[in-house]
Amino acid sequence: MTAMLIDGKAAAAALRTKIAAEVRRLAAAHGLSPGLAVVLVGHNPASEAYVASKTKMTAEVGMRSFDHRLPATVSEAELLALVARLNADPAVHGILVQLPLPKHLDENPMLDILDPAKDVDALTPINAGLLLSGRAHLVSCTPAGTMLLLKEYVGDISGKEALVIGRSLLFGKPAAQLLLAANATVTMAHSRSKDLPALARRADILVAAIGKPEFVKADWIKPGATVIDVGINRVSAGEGKTKIVGDVDYAAAKGVAGAITPVPGGVGAMTIVCLMHNTLIAACAQNNLPLPTAL
Repeated sequence: MTAMLIDGKAAAAALRTKIAAEVRRLAAAHGLSPGLAVVLVGHNPASEAYVASKTKMTAEVGMRSFDHRLPATVSEAELLALVARLNADPAVHGILVQLPLPKHLDENPMLDILDPAKDVDALTPINAGLLLSGRAHLVSCTPAGTMLLLKEYVGDISGKEALVIGRSLLFGKPAAQLLLAANATVTMAHSRSKDLPALARRADILVAAIGKPEFVKADWIKPGATVIDVGINRVSAGEGKTKIVGDVDYAAAKGVAGAITPVPGGVGAMTIVCLMHNTLIAACAQNNLPLPTAL
């Protein structure tokens, strides 16, 4: 058996086209141009590449981009002052402070003052609580992208057993809530879970987001299960070169799974386009316009 490839690139391209059409409609009907502000602190190469991709797609869908680059030595007070200014700027509908921050900065004070209405990464306590209560409009981008892929490639997941490996605020916790909302039976696992392979073998949907390259082995996977690999890990490819791999041993797992996301080209491709979708939702909400229907 060879698993069906879950093509995140194709799904992201289709969603990007729909978002661009909606942005054009907003401009024509209401004179509204959604604006996204991205704040990058320091010079993390991975973060810089990610921010560049966000800026590029913002332009591609017709939104306004406001990029703020701060030195790694910036103080907490200076960062909070910038976030406060962006909160008050009516041209900015979405704010994303790229994480992780340098070690001397605590992300929690920033998340505490970030306007939840502009929190397009859905990390503030209010947006996390709204997700828990089933009332969220803004949902963390990578989990949202995961659910869109499951909807397209799997369909109804009601009653299926889902295992999420990883409990981060950015992915694991919101992903578990979204799977529960879709009526899956959800288990969360983490570094201290006992007999992780046995938990994995029960899962109809296995979601790996633990940040360890090729950690999930083929013999952990229930035959025919859907495997969602959220990991992005840079490893040696020999001769001084590197390559990107996921948290799942893809080469072996595709012979057991029923469907699987590649890395790259899977969930990661959905993350930035879902950020654009959140910015669109935020712009409509802040201007008392109907929220865009599911694209």
